[in-house]
Amino acid sequence: MLQDHADQQMRPGLQAGRGVPAGAPEHAHQAADLAAANDTDIPDAESGRSLVGLTARFAANFVRWMEGRTCDGLSYSRLRLLQALHCDGPAIMRDLGEQLGATPRNMTALVDALEDAQLVVRRPHPTDRRATLIELSEAGAQAAELALEPRLDAMAELFGSLSAPERAQFSALIVKLTLAMGSGRGKC
Repeated sequence: MLQDHADQQMRPGLQAGRGVPAGAPEHAHQAADLAAANDTDIPDAESGRSLVGLTARFAANFVRWMEGRTCDGLSYSRLRLLQALHCDGPAIMRDLGEQLGATPRNMTALVDALEDAQLVVRRPHPTDRRATLIELSEAGAQAAELALEPRLDAMAELFGSLSAPERAQFSALIVKLTLAMGSGRGKC
């Protein structure tokens, strides 16, 4: 929805004078948006809107791309949860959610799905009656040992198309933008 809104807001201004005909393939629009984002003659507001659209499209495409590389129902989110439990041991859902950046609702869905797949189990917390520990089952521990690194490595291959300096720059920019989002800047 936000992506569509950003596209609708951007497209008319970006297509005008850029030679992108109506009905052109999506990559033609993305190229025009990228050119607009890099064009120093365009006001900062329009350049910023171009970056919003590019980022929204990248994020949506990246999530679809990652989800398309799942096997046995192990999405990236589920792999990360297995990884957290494998590396750090049992944890309560709230702590896992904070670590993974997932909402309580999404964490419940993730844990439910992995519990249905018999990869995690819920156990009573030894000192807090209100809390439940999430831990890897035996099958979950085996899946983590066998699947985590190869699957994450396969997803990481996308970034092989970037040079080492480009990867470093991309990483630094992602961290900078993530920190800016956390600071509350850009609120309506």
